[in-house]
Order: sequence, then C-alpha cells, then structure tokens
Amino acid sequence: MQLNAYLNFKGQTEEAFRFYERMLGGTIEFALLEHGATADLSTRAPWGESVLHGRINIGGQTVMASDCPPDRYATPQGFSLNLGYKEPAEAERVFAALSDGGQVQMPIQETFWAQRFGMVVDRFGTPWMINCEKARMELENMRPCKTANEAVAV
Repeated sequence: MQLNAYLNFKGQTEEAFRFYERMLGGTIEFALLEHGATADLSTRAPWGESVLHGRINIGGQTVMASDCPPDRYATPQGFSLNLGYKEPAEAERVFAALSDGGQVQMPIQETFWAQRFGMVVDRFGTPWMINCEKARMELENMRPCKTANEAVAV
C-alpha cells in the first residue's frame, strides 16, 4: 500500500509545482493538461491551461494535485504537510520561502521536541508544518506526560 497526499488548487497547480520544485528540491514527474496532452513541467514553458492531474516528488515522497473547478474549490483544512529537516538553518530557509506571500500560523522557533518548528499556509493555500527534531538522546530523556504543556526534561 502507498499513501499519498492529493492537493486541489484553484488554477495554481502549475505555479505551485514549479515553486515547490525550486524551494523544496522537488521533481515534477507528470502533468495531464485540460485538453488531454501530457507535459513535462520541468522543461515545458507555462501553458496557461488547467492541470487535471499532476505528480511531484518531494524528498522521495509523491504529492499529487489538480486544478479544481472554481465552484468546487474548498480551502484546505484539518491537515498539514509535514517537512522534517536535520539542520535548523534548512528548516528556517524553507519556512521563510513558504511564508513569503503566505500566512504564518506559528512562527518557526525552538519547542520542547524540536530545534525548530513552525506552521504556515503558503500562498497557494497549502498548510505546512516544518519540523527539525531535537537529538534522539534529548527526546528520550524527557519524562512521560499527559499533555504537551507538561513536558519537562529530567
């Protein structure tokens, strides 16, 4: 079994995929255009047509998307795409890129579980969590707790 996120955009799939390709190091793998032609978005110039189905690989994970008819588009809610990084500087770079023109839900900062964690909805309406966890040893030294507010290092 394979589980993939499938995003809907309001006519911005191509723009979003090109942005994710640049900022996240993604690879656009496939696009099916409104008129039935397939295109390699990484080499083709913008076409100005709706994307019926597209696929991008980000960090070895497949994200799929399409442009939604305007009367069927709904703002994404109840989920986030999570990006995990080992280096705080890379987490901060990606957070800044996704925040440009978007809406910060939680500024990127240190938390009890992460060197850096932040939440943002990018300019295309996609909700993201950026996470750079603390070292395993540090996490293992935390006392079990009932709520996040009770987390305390031993």
